[in-house]
Amino acid sequence: MAKAKKGFSRADRVSEQIQRELAELTRTGLKDPRAGWITITQVEVTRDYSHAKVYYTVMVESTRAATQEALESSAGYLRNELGRSIKMFSMPQLHFVYDESVERGMHLTSLINQVAREDAEKFGTAAPGEEAGEGDKE
Repeated sequence: MAKAKKGFSRADRVSEQIQRELAELTRTGLKDPRAGWITITQVEVTRDYSHAKVYYTVMVESTRAATQEALESSAGYLRNELGRSIKMFSMPQLHFVYDESVERGMHLTSLINQVAREDAEKFGTAAPGEEAGEGDKE
């Protein structure tokens, strides 16, 4: 019979701690001018804590490739700094992956809004977020 889980697993706690520390390090400690405004969205640690996938987004899409290069070149520095603040037997290797979920979510939202506007025009009802009787005033 399987045991019931109590709270988060150790891997989840390690992932969250690495995410918090990396967010602070990329904000204050990363001096590479290629790195844009980085948001660390998630960290996934393998079961043996040897590797960590670090998912990130950037504010300006045009800096995406340069930011990826900057993160990859500074992975050793970031890992070393993590080792100073998080006490673990071995700090995982960092692998940076661009997180496209935010962009996909924004795209889906725009599609839903477009369909809602088209339905409102077709059926003469107010689209979500609009008052009845008020259409687009362009």
